[in-house]
Amino acid sequence: MKVAVISNAASSLINFRGPLIRAMVERGHEVFAFAPDYNADTLEAIKSMRAKPVDYNLYRTGLNPVKDLESFLNLFLHLRRIRPDVSLAYTIKPVIYGTFAAWLAKVPKRYALITGLGYIFIISDKKDTLRFRFLRGVGQRLYQLALSKASLVFFQNKDDFNEFVEGRIVSKNKVFLLGPTGVDLKYFCPTPPFEEPITFLMAGRLLREKGVIEFVEAARRVKTKYPDTRFVLLGGLDDNPGSIKEEEVKAWVTEGIIEWPGHVSDVRPWISQASVFVLPSYREGVPRSVQEAMAMGRPVITTDVPGCRETVITGVNGYLVQPRNVDALVSSMGKFINEPKLIERMGRESRRLAEERFDVHKINKILLDVMEL
Repeated sequence: MKVAVISNAASSLINFRGPLIRAMVERGHEVFAFAPDYNADTLEAIKSMRAKPVDYNLYRTGLNPVKDLESFLNLFLHLRRIRPDVSLAYTIKPVIYGTFAAWLAKVPKRYALITGLGYIFIISDKKDTLRFRFLRGVGQRLYQLALSKASLVFFQNKDDFNEFVEGRIVSKNKVFLLGPTGVDLKYFCPTPPFEEPITFLMAGRLLREKGVIEFVEAARRVKTKYPDTRFVLLGGLDDNPGSIKEEEVKAWVTEGIIEWPGHVSDVRPWISQASVFVLPSYREGVPRSVQEAMAMGRPVITTDVPGCRETVITGVNGYLVQPRNVDALVSSMGKFINEPKLIERMGRESRRLAEERFDVHKINKILLDVMEL
């Protein structure tokens, strides 16, 4: 069959859907990998998977009716030209515009994968404005219209699944709880625990919704009492509305609170030199960064919110804390500082849980079998 995989970034296709694309190709399917930002390196990477890159136009962030209509029409024209048998769209705008465009282009089977609900679904007092409520309402309505045209909608966690079904955004007859993206457990293999200096690592896009501000404030407090501890923030700047500004990050580095290597192409060396992985996010699908850290045998501190709570059993492989709660972060970090033996014990449990829950090949097999590929 011809399969169109529609994403919002070439790097996402390679890093998050690479194993899935390879599995599709190995099963004999012709894969068209849609992304809006190909360069020479990412084109070569997709071609090395024996997939066919398709560069399309996408206005990634914000709500601009003119640019979004351009994105939709561009997707429709590509899909009508290629005439795939199956489409699989993931992330917000590809799901909305890609699914609707695939329906209009008469693609027989149209699948959507909800990998997290994004900025407009994270509730905050600061966002309780007329503009935010309007954006959330528009987003829900667009999801509702697009998903009505989907053959099946996959979800990564129960909270998102329930919110969409109970909110009547998607019919309960069209949903499937798939679980996390998963990771390659041979690529992300365990490394020895790192206990000196005790190092806390956070990795992800530099967005306020990821809990960057809380991570930095916790680092500031911990370093006041334990100056030898180390805090590393991995990730590049973003054009999302919730993005942290470059001058903010540089000020933290100058203050001596964190190290900031920026975006890195391979996180494994950084996870290897971390004692504990931290993600104080406000909401996720199931965070890939945490899955990678767990696969490499690192304990985790994350938040008790949709997606994140799927990764940690408190007291077994780490700790769950309430979102936006710096005191709770500091307290959990202190447990590892005062009892370093937890790093090895909980890290071992993280790897065990990763093997049980996050094997990308097992998850992809379920996905492909349900899609009848």
